[in-house]
Amino acid sequence: MDRLYFEDFSPGEIVEYGDMPVTAEAIVEFARQFDPQPFHLDAEAGRASMMGGLIASGWHTAAMAMRMSCDAFLNRAAAQGSPGIEALDWLKPVRPGDRLRVRRTTLSARASRSRPMVGVVAFLFETLNQNLEIVMTQKGAIFFLRRPAGKAAP
Repeated sequence: MDRLYFEDFSPGEIVEYGDMPVTAEAIVEFARQFDPQPFHLDAEAGRASMMGGLIASGWHTAAMAMRMSCDAFLNRAAAQGSPGIEALDWLKPVRPGDRLRVRRTTLSARASRSRPMVGVVAFLFETLNQNLEIVMTQKGAIFFLRRPAGKAAP
């Protein structure tokens, strides 16, 4: 598979990918390790809360979106890390039985002023459920190597 470089991300580009089923078992397993709040651990506790049932931790939702991004493009990209996340918003609860996917919008792309072999690409990642409702948004930038001279685009 061809490697993706800075030049492969055009502002305005929208790409959708992923299809991740969400199970009660996965929600509870993640919560036991990383976010042991009652409404993430137990359906009855979830029903007794304002959540109205078992829901995935927002961090679990972010981790699932990251996995889908790695599978779709990051693991074949000349990515060099990220300066951080500008915004992360959890808009709707993720529940057992949901199926998640990601819509990635390229917001901007610019060459680094301090590192000429690197470009900075800003993205909006929207995580959607099976009803195409946006459950989470994440906005941030990723550093990518510039395409080496003489290397053809995919």
